[in-house]
Amino acid sequence: MDNRFYIEVNAELKFHHESRICGDVFLSRRINEENRIIAVLSDGMGHGVKANMLATLTATMALNFTLEHKEVNRIAEIIMNTLPVCSERKMSYSTFTIIDIEFDGKVRILEYDNPQAVIMRGTEIYEPEWTCVMLSGEKNAGKELKSCEFTPEKEDRIVFFSDGVAQSGLGGKYLFGWGRDNVAQYVSELVNHEPEISALQLSHKVVNLAHVNDGYLSKDDTSCGVIYFRNPRRMLVCTGPPFEDHNDSKLAKIVEEFEGRKIVCGATTADIISRELNRHIEDSFDFDDPDLPPISMMDGIDLVTEGILTLGKVTEILKTYNNSTRLTKGPADRIVKMLIESDEIHFIIGTRINIAHQDPSLPVELEIRRTVVKRIARLLEEKFLKEVKVTFI
Repeated sequence: MDNRFYIEVNAELKFHHESRICGDVFLSRRINEENRIIAVLSDGMGHGVKANMLATLTATMALNFTLEHKEVNRIAEIIMNTLPVCSERKMSYSTFTIIDIEFDGKVRILEYDNPQAVIMRGTEIYEPEWTCVMLSGEKNAGKELKSCEFTPEKEDRIVFFSDGVAQSGLGGKYLFGWGRDNVAQYVSELVNHEPEISALQLSHKVVNLAHVNDGYLSKDDTSCGVIYFRNPRRMLVCTGPPFEDHNDSKLAKIVEEFEGRKIVCGATTADIISRELNRHIEDSFDFDDPDLPPISMMDGIDLVTEGILTLGKVTEILKTYNNSTRLTKGPADRIVKMLIESDEIHFIIGTRINIAHQDPSLPVELEIRRTVVKRIARLLEEKFLKEVKVTFI
């Protein structure tokens, strides 16, 4: 997909200090056939299981209705009519922020009762024109939503968060809470200090400071999502020898000319590239992961690892990966870290059969590389919203 810029989407969520489940819910989806990304952050009233269920209901409806191109007031009306209302406060039990992005088109933001999103244009705070959407009908008459629309530019960021961020430090460090304006100022300082800060790092820093404001005991579920429009970070993963021997030089040329980070998985593949490019392989004897052979080094290649076992473990790590996952220095962990830090990921898969992997006495987990890579690609696309291209050679 050839876009003017890559769109990085990420979020950090921290639950109330007395809970074990977050009452905020973040959902995102990339719709490749429409060149769209939709992201939703919903905040369930209170905290714990009940808040999580209501926020999940709200976020799911918001994402699906937006996907169907419904008008903003219609989306809001359906959600508000579906959600239960507190009998005492006469308020819906969940708030939401919906961000609908068309690649090379418009960004539309719709908010109900969440703090107003902060939009950065480069290192400056950008204030688009916000409009109010008033709901009608007996149940929702007078309820007000905020909406804005703008055309994104490279290095724009959208930072959106729940009350747990804006109200952190309430009655302590900040008499009336941290507040949206202070959050905006903090985001501006971070971006000015580190102009290329990723969406993941920025969301983490916002939530972490809110946690500090609350004295390391979060008084509410605390969440922050960030969308970052920037140049893509490209990576190549090469595994398996080509089906025909005469394509060895073609494979080496692809690796040599690729602009971005490079990983080679498999001893045979590494030997081919070493031979064709006349580059020495230096082996390491540091067993950072007892389950896998150690990494090797080659000039011009960021990482050289064993093949199918390492890729199999990459799949398992990606399946269970979340914001609390701590990666080690093991070969599979290093690959996962590089994959997550990249945007456009190109897999070159050699299709020559490795006789060693056809032995029926070997473990079932030792599947052929094509199946493993396809699983990794699917996880990267669906779970991490990466742009993935798979080429067989």
